[in-house]
Amino acid sequence: MPSGRRLDLLAPTPFDWTDEDLAIGLARTFRWGGHSIWPGAPLSVAQHSLAVLALRRSRERGGLTQAEARRELLHDAEEGLLGFDCISPLKPFLGAGFAALQARLGTAVALRYALPAWTPEAKRRHKSCDIALAAAEAVHVAGWTRAEVRGTLGIRAAVMEADPLQAAYGGEAGFAPWRPWPPELAAARFLAALATLTGL
Repeated sequence: MPSGRRLDLLAPTPFDWTDEDLAIGLARTFRWGGHSIWPGAPLSVAQHSLAVLALRRSRERGGLTQAEARRELLHDAEEGLLGFDCISPLKPFLGAGFAALQARLGTAVALRYALPAWTPEAKRRHKSCDIALAAAEAVHVAGWTRAEVRGTLGIRAAVMEADPLQAAYGGEAGFAPWRPWPPELAAARFLAALATLTGL
């Protein structure tokens, strides 16, 4: 890890990384296989995670508890520890061993950050936001057409126009909606959100 800590992927513990390690890892792990229509850095898992949290909050009438918000922010945390966001068509070929490795990392993350277990309803609402972001990212970041999102990618969600991160970050650094942030900025913003949600 950047901090100098060692992470054993086959036997991870909740003490194998710092929050900074996780933020850096997620900011340097890219969605859509690293492909992007934007110049500069591709879309990071850190930025995606913040977007899922923002969208989930906007859709939850009663608001989210701190623990629920942490769970949303950290829903892909194991990808930052692996440094790898597997594209969906590849996952079936990686088999049960890879799924077990991800599960072990997910368990270590849940223990470290005291994440509540997903209820079926909470998982459904989360997936609705995650899929909505995938549809929007496919068009606004990766360059797929709306027809391809439905026909080729098989994503049925409508493609959002509004970037859920614009309300919080749109005025900073002149970034247009949906534009990927540089890794250093993505890491800093993810780390700040995590610190707020963990009470640090």
